[in-house]
Amino acid sequence: MGSQEVSNADWQGKHVTVAGLGVSGIPAARVLNGLGAVVTVVNDGDDERSRAQAAELEAQGITVRLGDGATLPESTELIVTTPGWKPDKPLFAAAAESGVPVWGDVELAWRLRGQDGREPAPWLAVTGTNGKTTTVRMLASILEAAGLRTAAVGNIGVSLLDAVLGDEKYDVLAVELSSYQLHWSPSPRAHSAAVLNLAPDHLDWHGSMAAYVADKGRIYEGNTVACVYNVADGLTEELVRQADVEEGCRAIGFTLGAPGPSQLGVVDGILVDRAFVTNRQKQAQELAEVADVNPPAPHNIANALAAAALARAFGVAPAAVRDGLRNFRPDPHRIEHVADVAGVTYIDDSKATNTHAAEASLASYDPIVWIAGGLAKGATFDELVTGCAGRLRGVVLMGADRHLIREALARHAPEVPVTDLDRTDTGAMSEAVREAARLARPGDTVLMAPACASMDMFTNYNKRGEAFADAVRALAAESA
Repeated sequence: MGSQEVSNADWQGKHVTVAGLGVSGIPAARVLNGLGAVVTVVNDGDDERSRAQAAELEAQGITVRLGDGATLPESTELIVTTPGWKPDKPLFAAAAESGVPVWGDVELAWRLRGQDGREPAPWLAVTGTNGKTTTVRMLASILEAAGLRTAAVGNIGVSLLDAVLGDEKYDVLAVELSSYQLHWSPSPRAHSAAVLNLAPDHLDWHGSMAAYVADKGRIYEGNTVACVYNVADGLTEELVRQADVEEGCRAIGFTLGAPGPSQLGVVDGILVDRAFVTNRQKQAQELAEVADVNPPAPHNIANALAAAALARAFGVAPAAVRDGLRNFRPDPHRIEHVADVAGVTYIDDSKATNTHAAEASLASYDPIVWIAGGLAKGATFDELVTGCAGRLRGVVLMGADRHLIREALARHAPEVPVTDLDRTDTGAMSEAVREAARLARPGDTVLMAPACASMDMFTNYNKRGEAFADAVRALAAESA
């Protein structure tokens, strides 16, 4: 099963182990079972939810082992893993010893393309530390505006397996890929791909920044038309230089400044293209206005330029770029305006789960009362605090690793008032909003951009954002 093209016959009777239940494990198990493979699912957890999922799979003839994710089932010929399983898991060590290959769900999807005899849809792929989901959704909106049949899939929460094997026929797919997914996916070859930015993140999973960057760089391998990089982030350009691409594939930069040849950028409030024009030395094509980007924060304009570059690489007309950006609406909890209360603006950026995302958010407002804290995931905060210190009216901290931010503030912004709530319960958010309101003055922005993951207090960043929005609305009701 080492080739790119895999037929149904190749799977008949193959013993495949799926590592992990969840949004990618369950579809993988069902697809493989449908192809005739002998499927065993192993899962570390053995809770009520896992047992319910296991019962559904077992009813379809799939074996499920709960609470035993370390042991390699006998006769396993292939492991298909969910993205969250770390490479140092004992299961993978056992697989390496036995010569059993490990694929991710993205690898499986890539190899199953064209099973029905149809020409597979090309992939326009996006990765980066921050902005992936927004950029992929912007890209899908632009492609739709061009009249193309498309979908935003992958790490965005929509199974790539469903997209490549479903009844819907697509002209092109907008694919979000995480570093986890790329780690387990050596074969995919995108039409064009973008790395938006690179900053330390998930180092506990990858083991080092170098390993994290290397996995991100896999997205460029085998690109046929364009490798899109961030001019302001030299690491992304270096990954393009290192990539083994198809002959004729071009390096395309995006920048918030005026673009050079083979770049997209911004001139006098206009997004312009000097890459996909007849004369790159002397010509620039207007694509859209900065005002067409929602919201027009600097990092979101960068997302829009990256999406536009991928769309233009696919041959999309300038008017569709403009219309797609105008039609796009950002997901909740991404720099979302909640309310204005007593002259103070309240912004929910719960999606800012790392320092790089929080940095972009903090750069968009001034002055700020910053609500921060949660699970640091091995991050440090000195650089973040140094960069935003001059914008801070005050800071409210909560969550398990808030002391790391407090210590960075003491070192680099000792004059900024800090309220340390010393709480990790979900009710802390209501108190945080009240403390922020006390610190804020009319004209300020209260920004909830935690720079940390949410799982110490909330199920996910969505729940954290909802708690913030609820607390702000309660404050507004009292002030009315």
